Amino acid sequence: MATFKEFRNNIKPNWCPGCGDFSVQAAIQRAAANVGLEPENLAVISGIGCSGRISGYINCYGLHGIHGRALPIAQGVKMANRELTVIASGGDGDGFAIGMGHTVHSIRRNMNITYIVMDNQIYGLTKGQTSPRSAAGFVTKSTPSGSIEQSLSPVEVALSAGATFVAQSSSNDLKGLTDLIEKGIKHEGFSLINVFSPCVTFNKVNTYDWFKEHIVSVDSIEGYDPHDRIKAMSYSMQNNGLLTGLIYQDTTRKSYEALVQGFKEEGLAKADLTISEEDFQKLVAEFA
Repeated sequence: MATFKEFRNNIKPNWCPGCGDFSVQAAIQRAAANVGLEPENLAVISGIGCSGRISGYINCYGLHGIHGRALPIAQGVKMANRELTVIASGGDGDGFAIGMGHTVHSIRRNMNITYIVMDNQIYGLTKGQTSPRSAAGFVTKSTPSGSIEQSLSPVEVALSAGATFVAQSSSNDLKGLTDLIEKGIKHEGFSLINVFSPCVTFNKVNTYDWFKEHIVSVDSIEGYDPHDRIKAMSYSMQNNGLLTGLIYQDTTRKSYEALVQGFKEEGLAKADLTISEEDFQKLVAEFA
């Protein structure tokens, strides 16, 4: 069984000192080891942005995709080799702006992958512009007079789209985040884990101290039931989308792969893909 250290490589992350993404990387590595994976059993697919670099910092299969397209790639990887544990990752701009269409359809499709969003509520790589997660009134280079748009709530969007696993955490809670990623990996279906991951360089509002003051853990809510979708939505709305922990899980729905007729358990990587000369000629005749 692989240890946490075996999911490390010798590439040093070039995130800003104090960036929340360091903790997300460590949580993924710890969770992968805790659930008994080997590096060759894991694929991390990322998009563009500071968070997109994470796929190169973990010792496993990895692909740094293009902006907003981590989820289509991750789903293709899973369909090609369902034996792999697949984690998609990106930032709030990647997942909730240019990639939002893919996010919503991935949620409703319910393929057995885990999507970890590093939510810093700003565009960090491009030096500080307003993102879909920035609050109304947020002042950046792109909104010098303050944003006039309403912030999007990932939890409420996911619940509305029929998600079967919705969780939220903060990068300063390594233990709790690791636990949620483990649960997400084990969940049979699509798992969305939104992580408040402060940008220490360009976002001076949504800081570690700000989140510590404003987030509300589901563990602090007496009688909270993560299997009640309506109440999960209600509690999220009551707490301005700042609820953390396992917010909702539905274990009754089958994953996308389980519903595909004739979908083989063995991945394409191990399949015999050779065809006979007769079948080859038939294909040539059909398309020529």
